[in-house]
Amino acid sequence: MYNYKKIEEKWKHSLNPKPSANAPKYYCLDMFPYPSASGLHVGHWRGYVLSDVIARYKTLQGYDVLHPMGFDAFGLPTENFAIKSKIHPEEVTKTSIENYKRQLEDIGATYNWENSVNTTDPSFYKWTQWIFLKMFEEGLAYEKEMPLNWCSSCKVVKANEEVTGGVCDRCGNETTKKLLRQWMLKITKYADRLLEDLDTLDWPEKVKKMQKEWIGKSHGAHIKFNLSNGKELTVFTTRPDTIFGATFLVLAPEHDILKNIDNEEVKNYIKKTANKSNIERMAEKEKTGVFTGLTAINPITNEKIDVYTADYVLIEYGTGAIMGVPSDDERDSEFAIKHNLPIKELEYNKSIEEAIQMLKEKGVGEEKISYKLRDWVFSRQRYWGEPIPLVHCKECGTVPVPYEQLPIRLPHTEHYEPTDTGESPLANIEEFVNCECPNCSKPAKRETNTMPQWAGSSWYFLRYVDPHNDNELASKEALKALPVDMYIGGIEHAVLHLLYARFYTKFLYDIGAVHFEEPFKKLFNQGMLNYKGQKMSKSLGNVVSPDDVIEKYGRDTLRMYELFVAPAEIDTEWDDAGIEGVYRFLSRFYRLVSENIIPHNEDLEKTRHKLIKDITLRMEDFSFNTAISKFMEYSNHLSSGISEEVSKTFIILLAPFAPFIASELWEKFESSELFKQNWPVYDEEKTIDNFIEIALQINGKLRATLNVSKDEQKEVVIEKAKKLLEDKLESVSIVKEIYIQGKIVNIVVK
Repeated sequence: MYNYKKIEEKWKHSLNPKPSANAPKYYCLDMFPYPSASGLHVGHWRGYVLSDVIARYKTLQGYDVLHPMGFDAFGLPTENFAIKSKIHPEEVTKTSIENYKRQLEDIGATYNWENSVNTTDPSFYKWTQWIFLKMFEEGLAYEKEMPLNWCSSCKVVKANEEVTGGVCDRCGNETTKKLLRQWMLKITKYADRLLEDLDTLDWPEKVKKMQKEWIGKSHGAHIKFNLSNGKELTVFTTRPDTIFGATFLVLAPEHDILKNIDNEEVKNYIKKTANKSNIERMAEKEKTGVFTGLTAINPITNEKIDVYTADYVLIEYGTGAIMGVPSDDERDSEFAIKHNLPIKELEYNKSIEEAIQMLKEKGVGEEKISYKLRDWVFSRQRYWGEPIPLVHCKECGTVPVPYEQLPIRLPHTEHYEPTDTGESPLANIEEFVNCECPNCSKPAKRETNTMPQWAGSSWYFLRYVDPHNDNELASKEALKALPVDMYIGGIEHAVLHLLYARFYTKFLYDIGAVHFEEPFKKLFNQGMLNYKGQKMSKSLGNVVSPDDVIEKYGRDTLRMYELFVAPAEIDTEWDDAGIEGVYRFLSRFYRLVSENIIPHNEDLEKTRHKLIKDITLRMEDFSFNTAISKFMEYSNHLSSGISEEVSKTFIILLAPFAPFIASELWEKFESSELFKQNWPVYDEEKTIDNFIEIALQINGKLRATLNVSKDEQKEVVIEKAKKLLEDKLESVSIVKEIYIQGKIVNIVVK
């Protein structure tokens, strides 16, 4: 009998493989979690199980696998929970990490816990501060006043991506624009390298496309227009050849030229725009806008044209001003029609290069490259974050803290709530703020803004290889394990986290701290696991706890179901009935190996090699759901008896997916450690026979594959297909059974 509770209790502390001496390195990395008070649900498990299967597979292939885990624990979620629950962020973080670690260990994952990091640990953020100081030295960190999204409820600056419909994505309250002193990082200096080096990466094309669009490199020209108020306005355009058709100009509502315009309609429009995010502004179908009262002269046609302000023009892109060419641009055409502006037909007889040359000769324009990418707003007016290691001195200005004084520790305070002034709560802690200037020793003030949550997550993968080094970020020897061979995480981090990590790595390469320019060789984004038609969320009441599933079915069943439910890269729905099928497979396989061993023969040897080939090819293709289907298929095929040789091969192949049951069954045959075995190799000659692979579909979607004889009758093939898919057919009605000879079985259900 398959007693999963007894088996898993026996093996739960014995599953971490020990690498062989001088084995080649393989670095398999999860995007580390933010330890929230609510703990993990089965949706979180999907990526962690995926990475563990890869780590175990690579171990069996003979690699010394680094598979670490840590915690991204600074930031707003913990602080907000602490404020709401009146429990200090330190205590919230400590309790959450303990719970997360327990849940992560329940997976049976091969995590190298001795390499663990925690971004709130001073021994870690000492080096986060060190990197900031290096950027400050190189002129990449600078101070600037910025109009930013401000949530008066959370009392924090919000990124554009965190504001929808003018409201905060976390608390739902309205946001406004607030002018605040900020620390910025000059990521724009790296724009071209961040763009060009994407072509060197083995990443999903959709992720590379998203990063390219975020960087948004555009070739075009700056063109100068004289305004009726005596000022000069520069616009950016990617189509300078269309200037003959420019019949109006449009300014972003934040443009400096509008600050001194005494026009109530313009002022109200600017105020209204302040409550919208950039994403919302660009997505709106209706192009709103108002006339500023200003006119301009088209420098080529000498025609007088009106100047408008509209929120579809962003201050962050180009110069924050565009020329409207309604005969060439659909957006401009809609705007012109709505505001009754001229539409001038164009004759396309000039190239972009010729147009730029003409503008140069007339002294009204020049070639220009523009980017959507803006410098990174790096500081936060909150308590729960890394202190920025700078000192403000009246005599010396802004002075870096000496490296030997790092880390500048976050002081403990019972008053960690955000302030109404826009300053960090650190500003109220006199013993922290008041200090000596490192240069002149006169009284000075510490910087009180803290770093964003992104700070630690932009470089944490480097620290895993040498987490206890107090003398340097990581030793040159330890860094030989990098870059990361396989990085696994959600698509939600496709832009900002990955872009920031790439920026940090390139900077550290430039100063000689690391020997590589890109942090992650290969990237895999696992799909989301939904439940009852929605993303799992505690607030929606649709969370499935892994603790409950483990109690009922065991860890191996949950591990395998997480990957069996659908291709690993796509979003899918948790199916309470589907997990039963995986549990039944493991139970059948346990009985088969325990009770039905028969002598090995030639047919079983051929089956063994075909099994190795089928599973290996699917492992290499990351087709884990069809690999599990193959295990089920072969288990059914061998139901009349399995030899010791086939059993041992089957167990090794199954081990990355279900390490507990695999370890228990391996012990029946061998005393050696399972994860010190070698991944089996197949002989191609022994895989050739009279069988073909049939794709099994339900309503046209691939659900499994089946090996059948080339001349197998239709009725037999369909029956075998239904048996293999029985778990997915339990709660539905079959409408039609379609068999395309030698290719597909499609079962239509309702």
